[in-house]
Amino acid sequence: MRKRTEPSSLEHERCAAAGSPSSSGSTAAALDADCRLKRNLRLAGPAEPRRAPDADMKRALGRRKGLWFRVRKVLLCVLGLYLAIPFLVRLCPGIQAKLIFLNFVRVPYFIDLKKPQEQGLNHTCNYYLQPEEDVTIGVWHTIPAAWWRNAQGKDQMWYEDALASSHPIILYLHGNAGTRGGDHRVELYKVLSSLGYHVVTFDYRGWGDSVGTPSERGMTYDALHVFDWIKARSGDNPVYIWGHSLGTGVATNLVRRLCERETPPDALILESPFTNIREEAKSHPFSVVYRYFPGFDWFFLDPITSSGIKFANDENVKHISCPLLILHAEDDPVVPFQLGRKLYNIAAPSRSFRDFKVQFVPFHSDLGYRHKYIYKSPELPRILRDFLGKSEPERQH
Repeated sequence: MRKRTEPSSLEHERCAAAGSPSSSGSTAAALDADCRLKRNLRLAGPAEPRRAPDADMKRALGRRKGLWFRVRKVLLCVLGLYLAIPFLVRLCPGIQAKLIFLNFVRVPYFIDLKKPQEQGLNHTCNYYLQPEEDVTIGVWHTIPAAWWRNAQGKDQMWYEDALASSHPIILYLHGNAGTRGGDHRVELYKVLSSLGYHVVTFDYRGWGDSVGTPSERGMTYDALHVFDWIKARSGDNPVYIWGHSLGTGVATNLVRRLCERETPPDALILESPFTNIREEAKSHPFSVVYRYFPGFDWFFLDPITSSGIKFANDENVKHISCPLLILHAEDDPVVPFQLGRKLYNIAAPSRSFRDFKVQFVPFHSDLGYRHKYIYKSPELPRILRDFLGKSEPERQH
């Protein structure tokens, strides 16, 4: 124990000696500083080795490189997918057909199309027709709203007989995606029913609960079958055809065929129409990211044509001989307003319409009707009454 404490005691003696008056000033100051330094080192314990700044920098650089590697990997994957999609569409034209029809998108989900009453249509009957072998289409028939009490509990035969009443009939051809039970479609049925129209609508083959494979020819034939079914029961009542969006392509196909066989409808109404499917596909919001892609037409538009999909409204209107009403919202984000205006400019001077009314009704963008909400317009009843209620032929611009 003595030996261990001896250095400490000697150190204290030195410090004391340094502090004595007999020591010189410079020696005392040096010894005093030495003593304080040793004391501080002893209290602080052994010093930790200093971390090299190079190690921290290497770790930071490593983290940055790892993040950049992950970002670059994601960007390369996105770029690869972006470049692969055009070739995939070109090699598999069926993909483009699926994107046009969107019949696999069934909205709203979980509704029973056999029960239109659940959608607020308590004066509507659901039934099924068979245009061709192995093809079945689901149909809704909504009678004029004034008859809703009489319709309660009635069967299909009663609804069919009602078509012979004195009320006009509208055959409604809906657009792509969804079913005949789509929300905006149901709201339009209600508006038309409240105005005193029968409304007959259906899902094309491959849509909703209808059975079959979608195609332009098949959709047109389904519409023709339903039209003939209506005419066989409606007597002399007026029958109007109303097409919306992609349904305008079906409508002009149908009416052109009816005019060629000299059984035209009493009027054709086109809501949010396009000129032809190629121009619509090029203008659609989905095509924005590829619109300026080299070979856009070859990659994306030619496969549509090779699939037999044309929906050539601009050609069909040159062969249609019946009153034509076009409705289009200026803020339509799906079918650009200028396509509807262009179709009108093609139809209005056509010789086939020289004895019939041709009218274009725009809806200002401030109204917010966009692609499928024209039914909300308080002016719609007046527009229909003025257009359909006049029997004398005239051209309206």
